[in-house]
Amino acid sequence: MAEALNIDRWNLECEFNNTDHRTDLNGVDRLIVRRGQPFTISLYLHSGSYHPGVSALDFVAETGPQPSEQHGTRASFGLSANIDTSRWSAVITSPPGDMVTLSVCSAPDAPIGRYTLTLGQSARIEFVLLFNPWCPADAVYMENEKSLEEYVLSQDGIIFRGSYKYPIPTPWNFGQFESGILDICLKILDMNPKCLRNPGKDCSGRRNPIYVSRVLSAMVNCNDDKGVLYGKWSGGYEGGVSPMFWSGSVEILRNWDTQACQPVRYGQCWVFAAVACSSKIGYQTCFFPISGKHTSIVSNRHSFASYMETLSQYTVHLSVIQCAVVYTLPVSRALGIPCRVVTNYLSAHDTNSNLTIERYIDENGALIQSREMIWNYHCWIESWMTRPDLKPGFNGWQASDPTPQEKSEGVYCCGPVPLRAIKEGELTFKYDAPFVFAEVNADVNTVQKKKDGTTSKVRTTREVGQKISTKSVGRDGREDITHLYKYPEGSDEEREAFKKANHQNKLLQQQWNEGLHLVIKVGSDMRKGCDFDVFAVVTNNTQSQKMCRLMFRSCASSYHGTLGGDCGFKDLLNVVLSPGEERRVPLRLNYSKYGGELTADNLIFLSALLFDYETREVMLAMRNIVLEDPEIKVRILGEPKENRKLAAEITVNNPLPETLENCCFSIEGANLTAGHVISERLNSSVGAGEAAKTKFYFTPTHYGLRKLMVSFDSNKLCVKGYKNVIIGK
Repeated sequence: MAEALNIDRWNLECEFNNTDHRTDLNGVDRLIVRRGQPFTISLYLHSGSYHPGVSALDFVAETGPQPSEQHGTRASFGLSANIDTSRWSAVITSPPGDMVTLSVCSAPDAPIGRYTLTLGQSARIEFVLLFNPWCPADAVYMENEKSLEEYVLSQDGIIFRGSYKYPIPTPWNFGQFESGILDICLKILDMNPKCLRNPGKDCSGRRNPIYVSRVLSAMVNCNDDKGVLYGKWSGGYEGGVSPMFWSGSVEILRNWDTQACQPVRYGQCWVFAAVACSSKIGYQTCFFPISGKHTSIVSNRHSFASYMETLSQYTVHLSVIQCAVVYTLPVSRALGIPCRVVTNYLSAHDTNSNLTIERYIDENGALIQSREMIWNYHCWIESWMTRPDLKPGFNGWQASDPTPQEKSEGVYCCGPVPLRAIKEGELTFKYDAPFVFAEVNADVNTVQKKKDGTTSKVRTTREVGQKISTKSVGRDGREDITHLYKYPEGSDEEREAFKKANHQNKLLQQQWNEGLHLVIKVGSDMRKGCDFDVFAVVTNNTQSQKMCRLMFRSCASSYHGTLGGDCGFKDLLNVVLSPGEERRVPLRLNYSKYGGELTADNLIFLSALLFDYETREVMLAMRNIVLEDPEIKVRILGEPKENRKLAAEITVNNPLPETLENCCFSIEGANLTAGHVISERLNSSVGAGEAAKTKFYFTPTHYGLRKLMVSFDSNKLCVKGYKNVIIGK
């Protein structure tokens, strides 16, 4: 008869196990392991000793408030001769004696979360179980080690903003391994409405990364639940922080946790995505002065001309993008799902699922307001997983969008949907394929409404879904992944995808007569604080003289779609073009005029409307330009070593022809600033052409390559940057 082991005490070997399971950056004070991979426990017996074939030990692993074998949240098993990585199993690996080395393995499809493991009648241990992208039997398995370093273990990254003509890399601190973040991520799962309604079923669903991804997509925003971020796209940011000033996810998640799960104010698209990947928001910062400054900027927007307000319908919704994305990514990485932030330039928002953006302009070229729009850019996340719920061939990267735009199954969430389904036009695939397909492929129809009630089509060259971008693996450069979403334009494969998606507008799209050609061109030197020219270039490709009217407009634009005041306007009633002639019409943009209208995005929206008096044809060209900020310079003083105080000297020059007030520097970085934002306010103003400079001290806690995020804020100029620092042992 088998004799039960009499356990006196045990050692969870946290340092060894956590290091082996690549969770040691969470700390080694508790056991955190990945599913489908054995971990070691040392047992010290109260009396007797272990004897193979004679001694027995039973195990019960449980997770959630209502564990049951039916839901897969409870597993009972005993000792076996060999470890079995396909199910819950345990084996003793030590020789007979009063100390027993136990190897335990969870099932590779076990629900993730907090577990208790009962050993016999007297021992009860606790541990956290995560997805395991290193395990071939796990649904999130990723083979390439360098990709795993980037998409799971990297605590910082680059999010691309700006415009498709001028992508701007913006650093972000995901901080998924900072103190307390893993517990907050698990709390997010516990606070989701599905868990509150049926915790047993919800915990069972956590075995499936598809289910977890949909939960996180919904919980990043607070539209339907106790989500993390409160999105705001217009008005002031009183009572919170402008989305533009977050540079990490940690403090955002901590604020949500400490404020009784009340949403953090405020977020926008790239913030939503970045938080989903990981999280950070800070208390010890100069945020309130920053928020006050932006209140004054936003109040200026209220006086925008009606033309500028209507044009806002097809510019950017960046602030939402910022918040949702940056929140989702750190959470996904913390739980073990490989993921990355993606930027889609000229991203369409199709509200009626017809894969077409309908826009209307009046006789003066001003847009008539509509819910459908084209954002300057939009961010979402991609997660790596298998799709056993679909036919074969659709594993790999899946797009999810935590920014609250449209409802999916009654909830504000989007995805996950396979990238291949978008590329192939498989719009019946789960989840939300038509919406994502439209974001990168929608057609754009522009119609001019005249005072007499008649309408005419407007020719425009704007195409959606440009330069879909993400950070490269192992370096800070931009990787263009447009080919993962779309076939080359005009190819047979693209046409087949449109047929499958029933995208008739694209299939039947007429070729415009290129008799007159209109395009907006800019120079290479467009720095904030300078005066410069932009050009409407009109070309007459016909054999006859042309007489036209040209209206050339410019206005400030924010990333979330609101257009600001006029930055320059020109209306030429009689533009005469000889056969074959090209005319460059300049529009001067002076800082004295655009400086007071510019938002923190440094975006100016340009539109040129050309009317052919002979044919009555109307052409519209549009473009967003990004003004270049000065470089923020970082100099590391001393030799970077683990647990040794380090100094960073930060300098930025004032390029504006006016004085900067309320100047403040801030820094943060994973394993560099102890999970906090460190800020330093200057005691004096910074005059035109002068340099602002300060010095910070901080103590790195882990060796390896780290990113020090730096930012400068003032009443007129806000600059972000970073410095890669290699910390030695």
